[in-house]
Amino acid sequence: MLEVTYARHLGDYTVLLRFNDGIEGPVDLKDALWGPVFEPLKQVEFFGKLTLSESLGTITWPNEADFAPEFLKDKLIEQRDSHAEKQRGGVK
Repeated sequence: MLEVTYARHLGDYTVLLRFNDGIEGPVDLKDALWGPVFEPLKQVEFFGKLTLSESLGTITWPNEADFAPEFLKDKLIEQRDSHAEKQRGGVK
């Protein structure tokens, strides 16, 4: 079962994450903040109040918003791959 084992707010809507399968890196969640439960997170001050829930295995906020670990890992890999492609001069 995939779980987030470490999380730290880096600023704006970016979180440094580590997963129990060894994958780690920053993920920008700005584009994922849609829907009523995520509306408060659009305020950076509130977004920064994230915590790691060991019982849920993911990051959560005081209003009980959370993201599935699988979603977070997919976003991290997608963003990392996109960044690598741009570094190589390609377009994605």
